[in-house]
Amino acid sequence: MTTNNTPVTVIGLGLMGQALAGAFLRDGHPTTVWNRTAAKADQLVAQGAKLADSVGDAVAAGSLVIVCVTDYDAAHRLLDPLGEAFDGRALVNLGSGTSSGARESAEWAARHGAAYLDGAIMAVPAEIGADAVVTYSGPRSVFEQYEPVLRSLGSGTTYLGDDHTLSALHEMAVLSLMWNVLNGFLQGAALLGAAGVDARAFAPLASKGVDIVNGWLAAYAEQIDDGAYPALDSTIDTHLAAMDHLIDESESLGVSAELPRFIKALTGRAVADGRGGDGYAAMIEQFRKVS
Repeated sequence: MTTNNTPVTVIGLGLMGQALAGAFLRDGHPTTVWNRTAAKADQLVAQGAKLADSVGDAVAAGSLVIVCVTDYDAAHRLLDPLGEAFDGRALVNLGSGTSSGARESAEWAARHGAAYLDGAIMAVPAEIGADAVVTYSGPRSVFEQYEPVLRSLGSGTTYLGDDHTLSALHEMAVLSLMWNVLNGFLQGAALLGAAGVDARAFAPLASKGVDIVNGWLAAYAEQIDDGAYPALDSTIDTHLAAMDHLIDESESLGVSAELPRFIKALTGRAVADGRGGDGYAAMIEQFRKVS
């Protein structure tokens, strides 16, 4: 069986599942699809996909089975009744969820004779088949066997290691980064909006700010791994003083100060722990704690 005729099954045809199946089809893989609402497969069928009558038929059609549904619970509701149908097949879960869900899914797959990879999609549907980043974790031998097929989904195909939980953990870490960046932008847009400045006008300067922070990440990572936090630019004490300005500005303009107050409280705990003279990367010690 050559790489480009490996039969693939895609279960779950939301926007992302449709994009996954479309990418496999474009690369010439015989592709079977299944979705609870069969009409979502119409466009894929027109492109050459085969619509399975049942989840069981879909699994039977592919040596590589891709599941892309809401979360691990949703995946198990579909797959658990099939049991031994997965014996000898490769199963890749590209839904979302926690590391415990990934671990439990890997254990389930092993009990039923399936080779299992857990994955995470760090992209929007439009990026699938192009420069999408998709991570995988599980046995290296399984990843290497199917890597040429999985590369149909994006040039950012990335193997993270044997531990099945690593993809889910990386996804949660990236989500944390995304929400914190977006919330910072929204706080800034609210401040400027109170002064009559459109968010569109703020966006270019905000992008520059994000680029500046991006340039700090490698050095921060080195400090975190080394456990040493030199104050290369300013100390946590200096940051803490500046946080008062953001709180005061927010309150004076009638904008919520809840987010900057939380950030100040977290930073204040770092100072109380004796980290005031360290660089900002020392804040990692606060995130390692359960409050």
